[in-house]
Amino acid sequence: MLIIENREFKDFIYGEFARIGKAISSPKRIELLDLLTQGPKTVEALAADTKMSIANTSKHLQTLLESKLVTYSKDKNYVIYRLASEQVLMLVLALRGTAEERNSDVKLVRKDHILKENSLSPITFDELGEKLKSGAVTLLDVRPFEEYKHGHLPYALSMPISELKFQLDSLPKDKEIVAYCRGPYCVYATEAVEFLKSKGYRATLLDAGINEWKQIQH
Repeated sequence: MLIIENREFKDFIYGEFARIGKAISSPKRIELLDLLTQGPKTVEALAADTKMSIANTSKHLQTLLESKLVTYSKDKNYVIYRLASEQVLMLVLALRGTAEERNSDVKLVRKDHILKENSLSPITFDELGEKLKSGAVTLLDVRPFEEYKHGHLPYALSMPISELKFQLDSLPKDKEIVAYCRGPYCVYATEAVEFLKSKGYRATLLDAGINEWKQIQH
């Protein structure tokens, strides 16, 4: 039977906690985890989203892999990464929530960059639900289609931001359009709403994404 002194026990446990903390001490690694909350992604897709080289992306992913925060599988010539568990998702959301609660600059910068000082009239899930029930809105998911396939809000239509201008004629002008993307810090929905408004559509932003929706379902 292995006997461990109390101090050794404490040192081991907190050392393991610190290993997780060290793994998420990099902004780029936190961004990679956040992207993976939207579903599995290839190294190439993650590199493109984070504006890093494939080599640097792989290096950061290796650190996350060693800390057991992500796993991977292979599909022909591609390596596909995903979050290791639901608990890792909760870690990402908790980290974000703590930053929002303890650092007022986070909310201020988001209000300016994403919400455009609330000029985009963001709505909540409750407001969206009422509008969907009445048939008054068209809900657009402007994330990449692979993320939409992995999971999306009920009644949402997939219209990636990169394809929006090409599919504009398919959108009704007699209904309000609500756009959402990866969550409170994703710029795609902001870009979509600004573009739609410039084309004469009534459009607004859902102030949340798929992960926030899942949280209120529990």
